[in-house]
Amino acid sequence: MAAALEGESQELLLRQWERRQVELKQQMIDHDTEDWQTNEGFEGLERIGGMDLSYIKGDEVNACASLVVLGYPDLKVVYEECQMVCLNAPYIPGFLAFRETPFLEEAVRRLQDKDPSLLPQVIFADGNGILHHREFGVACHLGVLTDLPCIGVAKNLLHVDGLEEKDLLKEKVKDLQKGGNAFSLTGSSGKVLGMALKSCEKSTKPIYVSVGHRISLDTALRLTHSCCKYRVPEPIRQPQTRNPFQSIIIVFEHTDEGICSQRSANTTSVTRRQSEQFRETAPPVANGLFLLCRDSVKSRGFYMNKPTRLSSPR
Repeated sequence: MAAALEGESQELLLRQWERRQVELKQQMIDHDTEDWQTNEGFEGLERIGGMDLSYIKGDEVNACASLVVLGYPDLKVVYEECQMVCLNAPYIPGFLAFRETPFLEEAVRRLQDKDPSLLPQVIFADGNGILHHREFGVACHLGVLTDLPCIGVAKNLLHVDGLEEKDLLKEKVKDLQKGGNAFSLTGSSGKVLGMALKSCEKSTKPIYVSVGHRISLDTALRLTHSCCKYRVPEPIRQPQTRNPFQSIIIVFEHTDEGICSQRSANTTSVTRRQSEQFRETAPPVANGLFLLCRDSVKSRGFYMNKPTRLSSPR
């Protein structure tokens, strides 16, 4: 009975999301809208944003939503925020944006309230735009909700609309000899859904660029390439490298009783004695999550700097 009710509830939610997605898709703009987009050197573009949502390994509920703003064209970080969030919405294929985007949109809103002068003029999303089963991926969703130009950049090709021809794609990838080389991703429907881009000279795998909102595919491609020092463009690479979960060993939760219990870990090298040492060292503060990072672990013995506290998941 409970399983049947849960199934009915998810089916109702899916129908709601389908209607909402159609509404948002009608607002999507797939061409250039800004003056800086129309010139070759992107004159007038000063701030670009990158967003990422990273999960604690083995935990599909608690995650860290990150927003980083970089200056352009120097690509130096001028603003960063990382906040713990709790994802309660279910994962439904084709509707991932409804699970993740609200927290990314909130990060943009907080920056807008805190310091509008740092608001990015364009956002790079770690995911797809119209290169999507329903031609409305996370980059489209985020762009429409924030009303900012948005570009989707994915590390792996989403197989939609006949883009599953692996042998053909492999041949095209081999033809990408220099950084900046690209080829279009045209579906069986005849629609160009994105571009495969060799982002830098040393990269052996392409990235997949697609339109999110208020930008053309050509502009999205050129801007993405201009932001690539490595395979992944800096607006996406920076939030991921600065995310605390990239270096986390254990997340502990401090309870009202003053007990620090292990919440999750992304390594099997943590011993019980190391966990006990953490508990002994953890200060008696209010409820919250604490990080223990790799750079606190030495080659001999176990040493720990003061634990880093994260805001509690909402």
